Amino acid sequence: MNSAPALARTGTLGARLGLAAICLGFGMITLDATIVNVALRPIISDLGGSLSSAQWIVNGYTLAFAALLLTAGALSDRVGARAGYLLGLGVFALGSAVCSAANSMEMLVAARVVQGFGAAWLMPCSLALIAHTFPDPRERGRALAIWGGVSGIGLASGPILGGVLTEAIDWRAIFVVNVPVAVITAWLLGRRVAETRRHRHRLDGIGQVLAITTLATLTGGFILAGQDGWLADAPLLLFGVGAASAVAFGVSQSRVRHPMVDPVLFRRRTFAVAIAIGVIFNFGLYGTLFCLALDLQDSHHLGSFTTGAAMLPMTVIVGMFAFLAARVVARVGEWRAITAGLLCAATGALLIAVLPAHAPVWALVLCTLPIGLTSLAMPAMTAAALAGAPADRVGLASGVLNTARQTGGAFGVAVLGALLNVTGAFSLHVAFTAILVTYLLGVTLSIIGSRVSRIHADDRSLAGQR
Repeated sequence: MNSAPALARTGTLGARLGLAAICLGFGMITLDATIVNVALRPIISDLGGSLSSAQWIVNGYTLAFAALLLTAGALSDRVGARAGYLLGLGVFALGSAVCSAANSMEMLVAARVVQGFGAAWLMPCSLALIAHTFPDPRERGRALAIWGGVSGIGLASGPILGGVLTEAIDWRAIFVVNVPVAVITAWLLGRRVAETRRHRHRLDGIGQVLAITTLATLTGGFILAGQDGWLADAPLLLFGVGAASAVAFGVSQSRVRHPMVDPVLFRRRTFAVAIAIGVIFNFGLYGTLFCLALDLQDSHHLGSFTTGAAMLPMTVIVGMFAFLAARVVARVGEWRAITAGLLCAATGALLIAVLPAHAPVWALVLCTLPIGLTSLAMPAMTAAALAGAPADRVGLASGVLNTARQTGGAFGVAVLGALLNVTGAFSLHVAFTAILVTYLLGVTLSIIGSRVSRIHADDRSLAGQR
């Protein structure tokens, strides 16, 4: 165990380097969720494949990330957060190296899954290291604000960086770049960040297997439905297995002594609503990035760099308002911020859904700008989820929310890809009509969550008066 003292102040050089190491790895996995979108067509052209192949390139990473996130958090408590972070870095770097050397679509998708497993370790470990490194609440708050901002920067810079690397070098460069970043991060972490205490938590092996089975089969079902038809044998079989494993997962979580997801959490209605909104948020965001990248390259015949440049205004707004959203939440409350962000996104989706088929690129770019404002909901949904969770389940609540968001992203790419295949051609109108409906559902849930939260606040006020 490193004998270096835990850092205390974000302003000191040692603290900055330690925080940089923690955030650098986290930023890398956030970036990797979006950087690949603009390279999908060059990858398919090089390795062969179809729209379903593009879906698996994105979802191989996202599914593995979502499926292992909760278990990785528990395992990191057993081995120590720094050791878990270093393990995640190593796995992620290995997956990135194999991605860059892939000579077939199957090899690339398998390596993307390996990347996702590494990413699943990095996210919870980064939060645990920040909590350990900055014990003072005020300093920890500043560190978490920087950590959250890095997420926004990663999302914003992914498309343009992916476009630059793909056109200037090759699509393989978007994966090669991760390896030196991982090495630098590991070196800084080893020198500047102390290890956390180890805790022996029981693991829910059955729940983990059922969670992976549920996510993989349902996502695969949607992808194959678009490729083979919704009533074909393969997707129906996968949907059946997915539904059965989902039911089995729910039953197991209520019966095992140490479940992955404590059912007590979902008895809190505000928490359940916040989790549902987390699914919707990433469904819309990841689905939007996936659909826009393919449309700009297929319908408007843009290269990877110009595709990334066209998506940059929207992603910059995402990153900018991820930083500013905390002030908005402090002023208007989390539920109003969530509603505002989702309404803005719904407006953008509506504009794209009714945009003429042969509209110029600049018109499409303008329509995407309101979608960027959906980042107002990012810290707000986290605040709502944590406020709705029991005080002794805050860590687990955060893990459940992040898992829900990654799951929503995987389903967004899978479902929207299936809709696109069903139409027989890439149809941005069909995709964004579905995204619009999803965002409007989120707005409805946010209004319900606001009312439930207000009722609970009134009940607590009356109880206090008594």
